Amino acid sequence: MEEIQRVHRAADPELQPPLILDLDHTLIRTDCFFEALILFLKSNPLNLFIVLQWLFHGRAYVKQQLAIRVDLKIDNLPLNEDVVAYARAEAAKGRKVHMATAADELLALAIADRLGFVEEVHASNGKINLKAENKADYLKTRFPEGFAYAGDSLSDLPVFKKALQSLIVHPSSSFSKRAEECGAVEMTFARPDGFWKPFLKSLRLHQWAKNSLLFIPLILGGQALNPVAWGSAFLGFVALGILASSTYLLNDLWDLEADRQHWSKKARPLASGKLKIAHAIFAIPVGLLLSFSIAAVLGPFVVLGCFCYLVSTVAYSFYLKRVPLLDTAVLAMLFTMRLGIGVTLVDVPPSPWLFVFSMYLFLSLSLAKRHTELGRHVEAGTNGEMSGRGYQNKDLPVLLALGAASGLAATLVMVLYLTNEAFSADFYSTPALLWGMPPILFLWLGRVWLKCQRLELNDDPVVFALKDRQSLMLGGVLGLMFISAWFGGYLL
Repeated sequence: MEEIQRVHRAADPELQPPLILDLDHTLIRTDCFFEALILFLKSNPLNLFIVLQWLFHGRAYVKQQLAIRVDLKIDNLPLNEDVVAYARAEAAKGRKVHMATAADELLALAIADRLGFVEEVHASNGKINLKAENKADYLKTRFPEGFAYAGDSLSDLPVFKKALQSLIVHPSSSFSKRAEECGAVEMTFARPDGFWKPFLKSLRLHQWAKNSLLFIPLILGGQALNPVAWGSAFLGFVALGILASSTYLLNDLWDLEADRQHWSKKARPLASGKLKIAHAIFAIPVGLLLSFSIAAVLGPFVVLGCFCYLVSTVAYSFYLKRVPLLDTAVLAMLFTMRLGIGVTLVDVPPSPWLFVFSMYLFLSLSLAKRHTELGRHVEAGTNGEMSGRGYQNKDLPVLLALGAASGLAATLVMVLYLTNEAFSADFYSTPALLWGMPPILFLWLGRVWLKCQRLELNDDPVVFALKDRQSLMLGGVLGLMFISAWFGGYLL
C-alpha cells in the first residue's frame, strides 16, 4: 500500500510532500549572514565590537540587527541555478514550495520575492535561530504529514532525519554518505566545482609572477652565481606570494558587491559563490601566519618589508583604491616594494635608478588596468562612476595620456640607468648589448597601450603579458639580450 501511495504522489505533484528549501548555499551560492556582516564592517571596521556585544543576545539577534542595518543587494546574490530551476519546475507543476532558513526573515523574504515561486518563508526572527534541531522540530510540527527538504550542510542532518525525502545540494562524498543514512533521497545536486579548484583560483597563483621582481636586485647586484642568495630570494618569493594571496582573499571579500557588477570580476570564486566566504575568512589568518613565519626566518628587515606591504595593501583595498590616480600610484609602489624586499633579502646596495624605473613602469601598467576597466564601463553604456572606483566616463583621455607618458618615462629612465650605472658594473662582459633593451621595452609598452585603447586588453596586464604570444616573444628577446650582455664576452 505504501508503494502504491508513493507512485500516486510521483504522478501528481500536488500529492507530493511540500518541498522545503534551505537558503544559504542551497538556493543561493553564498551565506546571508557573512554577506551582511562584511557590509556592516565595511561601513566601519570598529562595528566589530558592536557585533561582539550583540552576540550576548544570541546568534538570531545578531542576524536580525545586521539585516536591519545593511543594504544587501539581493538581486546580485549568485543563485544555485540547478536547485532554483528544479524548485521552479516543481512549483509550476503545482507542488508546494517553501523556504526554511537560519538567515534572518527580513533577508529571506526579500530573496523569496526575487525568486517568485516560494509560497511561505520560515526563517530566524531575532529570537529563534532556525537551524539544525530547531529547524527540524519546527518543520516536523509545521508539516505533520511530512515534507521533503533540500539542504547542503552538516547542520541539515537533523532535518534530513525527520523529512520524508531529502535533496542533497552540492555535497562532498563524506557528507553525501551521511545524508543518505538519514533517509530516502529524492535527488542529489552534484557539486560542479569542488573546493580546491575555486580556492586555488582565488589565491591568484599566476600573480606570483609579480614576485619575480625579488630576484632582480640579486641579478643586477652581481649575486646571480651565489646559491645562498638564491635560497634566500626563493624563500622570500614564497613568503611574499602567500602574503599576497591572503590579501587577494581579503580584497575579494571587501569588494564582493562591486565585483558582482564588474564584467570579468563577477566570475571570481567569492563573487560567484564558488568559494564559501567562511573558507576565505579561515584561510586569511592562516596564510598571514605562514607568510610571516617564513619572513621571520629570513630576518627582521624582511618581516618589516612584508608588514609594510601588508599595511599598504590593506589600505589600498579598504580605501585608497577608490581615490582616482592615487590608486594607481599605490599599485606602482607595491610593485616597487617587492624590489626593496629583494634588496633586503640578498643584502646588495639599492639602485635609485631601479626604483624610479619601477615606479614609472608599473604606474603605466596600473593606469592601463584602470583604463581598460573604465573603457569596459563606457562600452557597456553605464553612466556615472565606475562601481568601487572614483573614475567617471570622461576620465578616459586623462588615463590614456598619463599612462602612455609614464611608459615613455620608464623607457627614458632605463636609458639613464644604462649610461649612469649599468655600463660601469664590472659583471657585464659586453654592456653594449644592453642598448637593445630600451627599444624592446618601448615596443612592449606600446603594444599594451594599443591593445588597451582598442579594449582588447585583459583588465590585468600581468595576465595579458603571460598569455600574449608577442609579449612572451619580446620578453624572451629582452632576456636574451641581458644574458648576452652578461656572459657574451666570456664566450667569445
